[in-house]
Amino acid sequence: MPKDAAVEEFARLVRALKARDGRSYEALGRRLSVSASTLHRYCSGATVPEEFAVVDRLALLCGADEEERRALEVAWTRADGARRPPAPEPGPEPAPAPEAAPEPEPEPVHTRVPGLPPERRRRRWGWVSVVCGALAVAGTVTLGAVLLPGKTRERAAEPPAPLTWTVASDIWKNGCGHTYLVERTPPPPPEAADARSWAAAQGAVDGRETLVRVSVQGKSAAAVVLQALHVRVVDRGAPLPWAAYRMDDGCGGAVTPRRFEVDLDRPRPVARALDGYDASGQEGRTLPAVSFPYAVSAAEPEELLVSAGAAGCDCRWYLELEWSSEGRRGTVRIGDEDGAPFRTSGAKGRPVYVYDSAGRAWITGEKSGQGG
Repeated sequence: MPKDAAVEEFARLVRALKARDGRSYEALGRRLSVSASTLHRYCSGATVPEEFAVVDRLALLCGADEEERRALEVAWTRADGARRPPAPEPGPEPAPAPEAAPEPEPEPVHTRVPGLPPERRRRRWGWVSVVCGALAVAGTVTLGAVLLPGKTRERAAEPPAPLTWTVASDIWKNGCGHTYLVERTPPPPPEAADARSWAAAQGAVDGRETLVRVSVQGKSAAAVVLQALHVRVVDRGAPLPWAAYRMDDGCGGAVTPRRFEVDLDRPRPVARALDGYDASGQEGRTLPAVSFPYAVSAAEPEELLVSAGAAGCDCRWYLELEWSSEGRRGTVRIGDEDGAPFRTSGAKGRPVYVYDSAGRAWITGEKSGQGG
């Protein structure tokens, strides 16, 4: 299928879902944690979302069945591949180096006992080998239990979580606003949907704030109660001394009521529920904060939007979601799309650049003074 046709087919399916639901772009955007303009770009084929999760969430909201969702995922996969540049073809593999002849193994020092004939030395070494092998196995078990008590033992002891989740961490506020710290002058800013690949190519780090959207869904009809959301900072350093590059010059839009704020500079950061604000109407309205606990299931997914800010640190951190269901409890650790910790650095006092579309160049803005 041609590239343009793949994107248009995906956009047609998204438009059909929106038409079936009947709600406005603003109303659907609030439920999806994206701006109305971003959702409109998906429907028009102007851009393709970086992750399928937001489209799958739209399908669920609009009442799509399993067959329709599978067809939508196939169309998204084709459209996503069409908008990405082709991967370079690998060059010829180097010829394998010739293997060196094995050196003769020296007689172990332990067997060189004066007065023992060679056959007794071999029997003595065989006994020593058995004992050392047994000690090695015992040592491995002991080290695994004592020195490495974390992931393996916890996974064996903790019940399988009755929920699934997807995460997006390269998202911009209201679909258009973000600041990155970059060591060298980067290329022009990308579309919000291409933020992840753009940031990875530049080695960019979120400046001042990281927005994380977690979509949570139960595996069955049984309710899973989300009890609490914890924040674990695993590494702290001084803020990066890089310049700040703003991805917009101001924008607005709607937010979701499932919104949480985290201050990473605190010794023990917590996720605090906040009111949202719907700016889609003429006067706007407040969306009251909704805190834990609340429930999800296969038919009732939920989205959490976490805004984590830093002024005085270059922080790497995880989210930990505590759950309970049918007499069981557990905690799932949530990192970025690759499982690594999220990363946020303060940017106070750094030079700020904005992109001049007319001049096609980054131009100097004001010094960053908004709390890092």
